[in-house]
Formats: sequence, C-alpha cells, structure tokens
Amino acid sequence: MSRLQGVSDHDAGLGAKIAFFFTKRKLAQMAGQETAGMLEPLRMYAHIPRLLSAYGKLEQAESKLDILRPRHLALAELKAAATVRCEYCIDLGSQIARQWDVTDEELLALADYRNAACFSDADKLILEYATAMSRTPVEVTDELFDALRAHFDTPQLVGLTHVINLGNMRARFNIALGIGSAGFSAGRVCALPEAPRR
Repeated sequence: MSRLQGVSDHDAGLGAKIAFFFTKRKLAQMAGQETAGMLEPLRMYAHIPRLLSAYGKLEQAESKLDILRPRHLALAELKAAATVRCEYCIDLGSQIARQWDVTDEELLALADYRNAACFSDADKLILEYATAMSRTPVEVTDELFDALRAHFDTPQLVGLTHVINLGNMRARFNIALGIGSAGFSAGRVCALPEAPRR
C-alpha cells in the first residue's frame, strides 16, 4: 500500500487523463498485459500537473532512444532497480526484459552476474556499471569506464548513463512513496533484489 493516495481517474485533469491513457497503452504493449496498479507512480505525479508533463516528456525521450540494443537497455534498467531494491521497477522490468529476449535464466543470474556464463562481456560491463551507479555513494571507477569505452561509443555511453540514472530516479521515487509491485511478473520468474550491503 503506497504512503499517499494517487490521483484517481475521476479526479484527474485533462492532461493527467491523457497521460494515463497513453501510459497504460504503452506499458501494456511493453509488458504484454495490464495490471490494476500499473499507473501508481504516474498517479502520484498527477498531483503536480507541470511535473507530470515534464516527467512524461523525459519518459517519451527515453522511449525513443535507439542507439542501444533493447536487451542492453533492459539489463541496465533492471540491474539498477535490483540494486536500489524497487519492487515496482523489478516487477515491471522483469516482464519487459522477457519481451526483449532476456531469459528466465538470465533474470535469476542477475544477482551473481559476475560468475554467470549466460552473460556476454558487454552484458557484464553494463550490469557492473548499473550496480556501481546505483549504489550510494556512486562507485564508478576509471577502469570500469575505460572497459565500457571498448564496447560503446560516446553517445551510447551517455545514453546508457541516462537510462541507469532514470532507473534510479524511478526506483527511489517509488520506494519513498511506498509503491510496490504491480503484478506484471505474477507467477513468473522475476529478478531478485540485491542483498543489503553489510
């Protein structure tokens, strides 16, 4: 149960209703299904229409990002979510990752990606980068970034950094407001949240 009540369809202004309609359609397309709680984060943003509009533009811009393979986008976002431990993002991200050819074996292997034979070197670097960016404090080393440069050009690195950063923003927003799983991956394999650091 979230800590705040989101804006209902009945109470939403015209801009929010439009955002709800198109977001529901886009998420259903990406995840292959609709769930009752799928709009919960957006319903929170709808309390501030200008912020909802700006956030929507940011999400639209990312959805058009075509300089990275969908698989790499899915791995980056999902590992960020798992590192921060956002239930909503892990749930949705696992379902989207399946649509983008990430296997159940790979979803389960995310927790121990360094030792998983199912990931390529580029996959492992993306997962390492997402983990390093999603920790507090951020732990991106020069060595890691130099290794990424061997696989990705400058625009791809900027895009990858943005995708991970936006994943962190989503996750931390949802966690702070108590937004949990929406049931996208119900009855299916789901990535595991990273164990708490000691």
